[in-house]
Amino acid sequence: MASATLHDGSMIEFEVHGDGPVLLLPAPAPVEGPKAEAMRAWGADPALGRSLTDGLRDHFRVVTVDYEGHVMAHPKPDTLTPANAARDLLAVADAAGADRFAYYGYSWLGLLGQQLALRTDRLSALVMGGYPPVGGPYAAMLAVTTAAHAASLAAVQNPPAPTETVPGDWSTVSVTTTVDQTRQFVTLYEALRDFDDRAAQPSLTCPRLCVVGSADTMDYAEQWGGVTVDIAGPVLRERTDLEALGWDVAVLDGLDHMQAMQAAVVLPVLRPWLAATI
Repeated sequence: MASATLHDGSMIEFEVHGDGPVLLLPAPAPVEGPKAEAMRAWGADPALGRSLTDGLRDHFRVVTVDYEGHVMAHPKPDTLTPANAARDLLAVADAAGADRFAYYGYSWLGLLGQQLALRTDRLSALVMGGYPPVGGPYAAMLAVTTAAHAASLAAVQNPPAPTETVPGDWSTVSVTTTVDQTRQFVTLYEALRDFDDRAAQPSLTCPRLCVVGSADTMDYAEQWGGVTVDIAGPVLRERTDLEALGWDVAVLDGLDHMQAMQAAVVLPVLRPWLAATI
């Protein structure tokens, strides 16, 4: 397994599978055991990264890296900014020998894809999944991550009593992340506080695709900021404008945030678009 050096000096491992145009895929490493069962209960695929890689490796050279897993294992509480994250992704591409590459990321990793595209001319294509290119919920995500950070700080002082977690009900979730783990996402969204995603659009020049589920809207209880994180709404409302700005748009009917990331629904959109584009 190859590795790259990130902005903070830490090392991250990545895998390369297949041959053809390069696709940089920040996707989770497979999970097994009790954690995998818990993920399935929430509708997640514990082998999502492998499923996506296996579905793409016959047409593309897929560089798979678990960037989210890395920042959780090696938190960057003060330095996980969009600029540094873009540097990290470029470092992986460099280590993989990829001068030109396409990128597909989902949720906050999709957000990072747009930030990457604004900072390099090396992208052959950008696929932004689970996050709107225009009208993104940056303020709402700052509220959610700030609340999560406050909860992690409180848990240090007063560890919460164990409670039963009900899959799908965020109000039953106890904070298990560390202070540094939560702080790094506050750092990320604080850096995006004044980001104008509409004004940034003329700077995007590579082919690009946005993929969202039509039911991707999440309401958070007061303990998580009391906000609504609306992913689908901006895309549905702005679809005509997005297309005029150069985006292809794929809306996965009836799917929420967890459902719209699954390989079975993403690959039928992703494979033909990439094949026709890069």
